[in-house]
Amino acid sequence: MNILCIGDVVGKPGRLALEGLLPGIKEEFKIEFVIVNAENAAGGSGLTSRIAKSLFDLGCDVLTMGDHVWDQKELEVCLEEAEHLIRPANFPPGAPGKGWCIKTSASGVKIGVVNVIGRVFMRYSVDCPFRSLETIAGQIRRETPNIIVDMHAETTSEKTAMGHFMDGRVSAIFGTHTHVQTADEKILPQGTAYITDLGMTGPYDSVIGQNKEKIIQRFLTSRPVRFNVAQGNVELHGAMIDLDERTGRARAITRIQRPFQVPEHQMVSTEN
Repeated sequence: MNILCIGDVVGKPGRLALEGLLPGIKEEFKIEFVIVNAENAAGGSGLTSRIAKSLFDLGCDVLTMGDHVWDQKELEVCLEEAEHLIRPANFPPGAPGKGWCIKTSASGVKIGVVNVIGRVFMRYSVDCPFRSLETIAGQIRRETPNIIVDMHAETTSEKTAMGHFMDGRVSAIFGTHTHVQTADEKILPQGTAYITDLGMTGPYDSVIGQNKEKIIQRFLTSRPVRFNVAQGNVELHGAMIDLDERTGRARAITRIQRPFQVPEHQMVSTEN
């Protein structure tokens, strides 16, 4: 079966690209299951329950999060109630929501999805992502061998280490957070598909999705600047995983980059 994993959706431009491109990509690659990182979907910072619902309505099966999970306070209730919206599993006990889920595809295949967050250069003090994922993967394997992991982390070294650590014990590990797609997609020796970062679904005439002039001003002055989502050169980035659902091993991983022209009547202000 083919599973589509989509990198961080940024603001309204990213949501429009997902809406416009997802049906065609699903048809082209015969996609049966869609996983989307949505932690930047609300104005580039966090997620709201309304936007989460809209993404599920588009055909997303599981939404993952990251370090912006707490940016929209109202999402805490949604995290508790939504069955297939997950946040990093290695937040300390007591955090709202859950870090993994199992969903059955339309063809009847159970897919486990896990979200973990890295510790290197990240803003939260969290539990060890390696030991957390090792434990959770063991629990999921009692029900299904098909396990997809979103490793939301800053450094390539931490994500690469996780790939090797879990090789053969999960079906795929894809990195998110840096908003820059890497060109290192591969099948690891024990059958785990891996890519260090899926990239971003959003505006690429920007600095990782944000208005480039604002970001440059911040670097030049070292003073606080309010960031706004950029608008130009919108693209959808991600990867497609060809999975042997009987064994849980990946057969292939294919990077995806698709441009999207935002219709003029849907152009939005930089506040969205």
